[in-house]
Amino acid sequence: MATAEEEVAAPTKVKIGVCVMEKKVKCGFEVSSAPMEQILQRLQAFGEFEVTHFGDKVILEEPIESWPIVDCLIAFHSSGYPLEKAEAYAALRKPFLVNELEPQHLLHDRRKVYERLEMFGIHVPRYALVNREVPYQQLDYFIEEEDFVEVHGMRFWKPFVEKPIDGDNHSIMIYYPSSAGGGMKELFRKVGNRSSEFHPEVRRVRREGSYIYEEFMPTGGTDVKVYTVGPEYAHAEARKSPVVDGVVMRNPDGKEVRYPVLLTPAEKQMAREVCIAFRQSVCGFDLLRCEGRSYVCDVNGWSFVKNSHKYYDDAACVLRKMFLDAKAPHLSSAIPPILPWKVNEPVQPTEGLTRQGSGIIGTFGQSEELRCVIAVIRHGDRTPKQKVKLKVTEEKLLNLMLKYNGGRPRAETKLKSAVQLQDLLDATRMLVPRTRPDRESDSEAEGEHGEKLRQVKAVLEEGGHFSGIYRKVQLKPLKWIKVAKSNGEGEEERPVEALMVLKYGGVLTHAGRKQAEELGRYFRNNMYPGEGTGLLRLHSTYRHDLKIYSSDEGRVQMSAAAFAKGLLDLEGQLTPILVSLVSKDSSMLDGLDNASIEMKEAKARLNEIITSSSKTVHSDESPEFSWMVDGAGLPPNASELLPKLVSLIKKVTEQVRILAKDENEKLTETSLYDVIPPYDQARALGKTNIDVDRIASGLPCGSEGFLLMYARWKKLERDLYNERKERFDITQIPDVYDSCKYDLLHNAHLNLEGLDELFKVAQALADGVIPNEYGINPSQKLKIGSKIARRLLGKLLIDLRNTREEAISVAELKSNQDHDSSFPKTEKENTDAKPKHLNKNGELRKSITLNDISMDQDDDDDKETKYRLDPKYANVKTPDRHVRTRLYFTSESHIHSLMNVLRYCNMDESLQEEDSLVCYNALERLFKTKELDYMSYIVLRMFENTEVALEDPKRFRIELTFSRGADLSPLEKNDSEAASLHQEHTLPIMGPERLQEIGSCLTLEKMEMMFCPFAMPAEDFPPPATPAGFSGYFSKSVLERLVNLWPFHKHASHSNGK
Repeated sequence: MATAEEEVAAPTKVKIGVCVMEKKVKCGFEVSSAPMEQILQRLQAFGEFEVTHFGDKVILEEPIESWPIVDCLIAFHSSGYPLEKAEAYAALRKPFLVNELEPQHLLHDRRKVYERLEMFGIHVPRYALVNREVPYQQLDYFIEEEDFVEVHGMRFWKPFVEKPIDGDNHSIMIYYPSSAGGGMKELFRKVGNRSSEFHPEVRRVRREGSYIYEEFMPTGGTDVKVYTVGPEYAHAEARKSPVVDGVVMRNPDGKEVRYPVLLTPAEKQMAREVCIAFRQSVCGFDLLRCEGRSYVCDVNGWSFVKNSHKYYDDAACVLRKMFLDAKAPHLSSAIPPILPWKVNEPVQPTEGLTRQGSGIIGTFGQSEELRCVIAVIRHGDRTPKQKVKLKVTEEKLLNLMLKYNGGRPRAETKLKSAVQLQDLLDATRMLVPRTRPDRESDSEAEGEHGEKLRQVKAVLEEGGHFSGIYRKVQLKPLKWIKVAKSNGEGEEERPVEALMVLKYGGVLTHAGRKQAEELGRYFRNNMYPGEGTGLLRLHSTYRHDLKIYSSDEGRVQMSAAAFAKGLLDLEGQLTPILVSLVSKDSSMLDGLDNASIEMKEAKARLNEIITSSSKTVHSDESPEFSWMVDGAGLPPNASELLPKLVSLIKKVTEQVRILAKDENEKLTETSLYDVIPPYDQARALGKTNIDVDRIASGLPCGSEGFLLMYARWKKLERDLYNERKERFDITQIPDVYDSCKYDLLHNAHLNLEGLDELFKVAQALADGVIPNEYGINPSQKLKIGSKIARRLLGKLLIDLRNTREEAISVAELKSNQDHDSSFPKTEKENTDAKPKHLNKNGELRKSITLNDISMDQDDDDDKETKYRLDPKYANVKTPDRHVRTRLYFTSESHIHSLMNVLRYCNMDESLQEEDSLVCYNALERLFKTKELDYMSYIVLRMFENTEVALEDPKRFRIELTFSRGADLSPLEKNDSEAASLHQEHTLPIMGPERLQEIGSCLTLEKMEMMFCPFAMPAEDFPPPATPAGFSGYFSKSVLERLVNLWPFHKHASHSNGK
């Protein structure tokens, strides 16, 4: 083999021609920072090449015959570049082309790019083409509806993406569904610090040109850019997707923040095929990672990575081999032991990431690292939830039901979309009787029916336009008759009466959005000790593995989006954040169906205790703890408080009735929007402050008019106490409390007399009723809690186990790497190497590793492929270390249920000998905590003690904390922070409290044992669908992966002495 010195002395040098526009060679903050320049300098340092820059003058003005003659040509299209001229030169001189010229024409047409990708079997998003020959051409095959477009029968539901067919036109648009607030986001080439803009009012697609429509891929807010240098080498980087908030993240030097990541074997194969398909050795393309599969959504042609010295080294070595193999095969392309330019290379600065101490005083110190943060969080402040039920016999409404249930007389129908609700509003407007709420009707029933219809109309008119996230109507047929068919052949059924149920309210308020965003910020700064914001800014840095789940409720989804905005320091509207980052999982976070029977029993028993005022205990002797009594926490004089509650409600309702009467009189004289400033719910989604104009004009906060406010209070008055039967309904107590609290916080400016006193009575009752609705004693609480939270508990265990398995695999990998670092193995040896550590739970380890190591076992998490930082390029300490964050946003029922399982799980028969997971002191505090209010949360953090043996249970420790949420009373006047927040209609969120003794050690093993009887087993979750070609992160060692990036080592290993 020739030495490096002999190679330098070779008589003729290979001539490389750089035939590109000058701006593409010398760009960036200074000349030397341009990637092209960096790579060419390295090529010249080998001493085998002579580089000739053609320059703009030659390329644009001189004939090709007088262009320099070269052996190898670097030529690629950019704006103003004469591609055909370069093709003619290549045909004349026949140099070796790094990127072939003719296929570069394809890159200007997105249709041709997708066609070529599909021809080579490369996955692309599901798409369809709309070709217009003239602007605004009407096309038979193109249909646009409110929430989808249809092209040649292919339907694309919002969110979908609209791309111009012209590859150089970067105005790409994403349209969002009305259920997430609607609107459109425009993506564009970076302008300063922005790469996208959200337009809430745009709902219709563009029609002036030809477009590709494709499915929106939820990627967790991250784009992956892949850069090939020849078919055997690919470097990948993640950056924040412009889809999230359109703000470009930059480091202190003003460069966009990007993180190198590892490609899976299937993705490496895709990179190779993109290279071959377009015959472009140096080629950049965009990868979308979604649900365990990867898709190519754009091919850019010639692209280099910016600001990575390691990549410049790699690229120079790969290009050198390419040039020598093509034009000087007699020269060895083996890489010399020391790269010629290494001597003076500047050292890259490292990020100041400190180790993650646990933040606990005691035996846990620097040897501990945070591995996992799991939080279950209740939604933020909302408007009171409302329901109107009325029986309808009107033909118009019955026809509407048949229209939307497919004409089936016995089927119920749900109306949610804007079109459906508009239909209902039109019908209701025609049916509302022209009477006033204060005028006596012919019959009480008729008057009530008219009043309810008026309420339906007011709810549907509220807000100016429809947003399906907040209002839904169910129509259930109740009675039918037989009628002759219209064609005279036989009979058919027709409904003659139906139950209409309108659910509305429960909307996240401006205060709720503010609370959620604030809490997200608090988590960013306090839950990740010692990490600074570097961990969180790019949430799929692949150091920080984040997933956010939400129930189906609009208020819960929006709380999750607002929290994500604070946690990740995002900007702008919530709709794009919601669509990009939040996954809905209603089976895990919604619904009480599993425990409805037990909850009915609890409520019946509760009713008995309150109305008889006799708190009976099952056992004769007095219980050891105060919280063991049936109905613990109820005020002793509950039965006396009920009549007081009714009389106070009447007082408040009467005041609101007078306000509503005044408003109604004004409404009959003028149109609705002359009186009430129109309220746009879509715009309100982004608001975190109060509508000062509405408050100043003496109107209720938010979008509620006095008519609806009156309906809200009137319904409570009617439902709480049935005067005819002289019966109280205690299930209404939480709703009364809810309404009082809302009006004290948001409508204090209306000065409703007696509201303060009503609040105190309602609070005393609600503090006893609400916790007991989920079980009137600990054993019933545990039974109900485990039924409601069964799936969530199972998912939490999967999260913790996955984190443990990943951490153990990294530790084993590291110990193998340390052991082998001086003796690199062959591929065969590496594959055969076995883990040296055996967990004493060997069987458990094995089963979990098989199922979960690369995927989470859940219907969403089966798609959680583990993508990670590439340790070669990453300037962070311990790049293999991975912090997993899982956030679950839900409602009050799931927070109570989870808390009840946490504190009472040791009461299960199988765990009688065990201590509670929650210490005595915390049990006392929890009993005194009457309410888990808005934004209350339970956090499980898992730490790994790296100084302890892998098989020691103490290696993984769980820390439990909880917060009562925003549970300060709106009447609290002594708290200065609360007073200032009160001006903004919001309340502070209480800080976290411990559930364990300081210094105690709850191991993951103990946690699993205590949770297992109540958690849904991992095997009951849908099995993970591992994508073809994905072998999991831990299937090969890091060393082998690095070796694979240098395919030519295989041939040169002997001569190189490796």
